[in-house]
Amino acid sequence: MKYKDYYAILGVERAATSGEIKNAYRKLARKYHPDVSKEANAEARFKEMAEAYATLKDPEKRSAYDQLGRHGPGEEFRPPPEWSTQFGDAAGAFDGMDFADLFGGLAGHARQGGPRGPRGARRGQDYEVAVLITVEESFNGTEVSLDLTTTEFDEHGVPRRVPRSVKARIPKGATEGQVLRLPGQGGKGSQGGRDGDVYLHISLRPHRVYRVAGHDLFLDLPVTPWEAALGANVEIPTLAGAVNLKVPAGTRGGQQLRLAGRGLPTPQGGAGDLHAIIQIVLPPELTERERALLQELAAASRWNPRRRLE
Repeated sequence: MKYKDYYAILGVERAATSGEIKNAYRKLARKYHPDVSKEANAEARFKEMAEAYATLKDPEKRSAYDQLGRHGPGEEFRPPPEWSTQFGDAAGAFDGMDFADLFGGLAGHARQGGPRGPRGARRGQDYEVAVLITVEESFNGTEVSLDLTTTEFDEHGVPRRVPRSVKARIPKGATEGQVLRLPGQGGKGSQGGRDGDVYLHISLRPHRVYRVAGHDLFLDLPVTPWEAALGANVEIPTLAGAVNLKVPAGTRGGQQLRLAGRGLPTPQGGAGDLHAIIQIVLPPELTERERALLQELAAASRWNPRRRLE
């Protein structure tokens, strides 16, 4: 069996906290997700990172991994005899088993809380999958198809890799960092053990208009100096279609105008808000008439915005 340094794969120290491991995984998952990454080895890196995270995020699996000791990446090794004694129900023969199979076999130790099942039962492996969706898909809900390779065990307890396709419904309002559980969609249990689960880690693609914070949306709203000074009704986009927004007279740059209920749907019903952040902009070029009017305003105005600096 060839050793994999899961800590090095995620770029964290062996003493890293669970929060540091999670943050490192999420950062790398965005960089190497096959749907968005231009890296030549993105898909392989992504699968390797997901495998590492699935082990290190779980305290029992991480403890078992740490007990294997330190080896060079790719170095051939066998778990020590005491490891096999402690985790013998999860690892039978090591021959022909890869690293993912080894820790997939520990799924019976992870996420406890339900009944263990009959004696000798082996729970199926859990899988962690990063799912990248658009803001529009979050707003409307969507369905994704997952191509997994799961670990199953034959009647002799020998693991094998089996390709599986899973369809999952992403509910409306799924947000950055949310984890969705698909019960029973992971690896098959054996000897009466229940099937494992699939956990979807949701990430949102960057959007050209909106920035997302929870269920709230933020956008920069350009207005002219005269719209800000005199007030105006301007059209702005929302995920449900364009609406008119009243810009009050005397609006300042950086001021936020809120449209209640125009954000992403929330699980309790309703929706977050849309916040328009005012950006006062000038025309890239002035006509002669515009220049003349601005010169007239400059001559007539006695307001000095820099008075407090004197």
